Amino acid sequence: MKTNWSPLTSELARWRDEGRPLPLWWRDDDAVENTPALQTLLGLAQDLRLPVHVAVIPKTAKQTLANACAATPWAIPVVHGWAHQNHAPDGQKKAEFGHPRAQAETETAAGLTCLRGLFGNDLLPMFVPPWNRIDASIIAHLPQQGYVALSTYTPRETRLAAPGLVQINTHMDPVHWRAGGGLVAPELQIAALVQVLTDRREGRADATEPLGFLTHHLVHDAAIWEFTRACLSILLEGGAVPCDLRAALP
Repeated sequence: MKTNWSPLTSELARWRDEGRPLPLWWRDDDAVENTPALQTLLGLAQDLRLPVHVAVIPKTAKQTLANACAATPWAIPVVHGWAHQNHAPDGQKKAEFGHPRAQAETETAAGLTCLRGLFGNDLLPMFVPPWNRIDASIIAHLPQQGYVALSTYTPRETRLAAPGLVQINTHMDPVHWRAGGGLVAPELQIAALVQVLTDRREGRADATEPLGFLTHHLVHDAAIWEFTRACLSILLEGGAVPCDLRAALP
């Protein structure tokens, strides 16, 4: 069945008619090494001319990943937790940094140090907690460690997560995690994205936050890649402006 993009294109037309800017950024999680899937990701970023902010797991990151990112201007590495290990109490949703624990501050600092050693000045000091969950007590320590940004999921409530720490979240993810993988039905994703944009346009959400598209290249099948290309293309053709967060953050 052919995907009906008209609800999205109609909403984007409203944004253009009202002269509203729509910065668009792209985050991709769980990178560790150079793989065929990573090359597909980087190739798509180049085709779209849209930088992809590659969230790298520090503890297991390999030099092959750094080499692949250094070979293209379209990859921006950021820090994805420490080891992507679940430390949530029994019965609670998965999280590496979702609850206070003794080693959390040491690990967030180590993640930044490790990836600065691997990527040098190419690294953007943004912290992306695995499973998009992080406790407020951990957030408070990030700026003094050298982080300038935090990224989770769903619209942000405030621009600053802590003094000196800008929050820039993601807002849609095409992977159907609850079903064990595969593509979320396109019509559901399009409706949800239109709602995000409508909420911004009508003042119920922060319209200045860059719109964030989240992917996970290692689990994508052909349908997810196809949807990702199509959705990002339509957003860009509809007036969204590619956002390199290195230029948007202190």
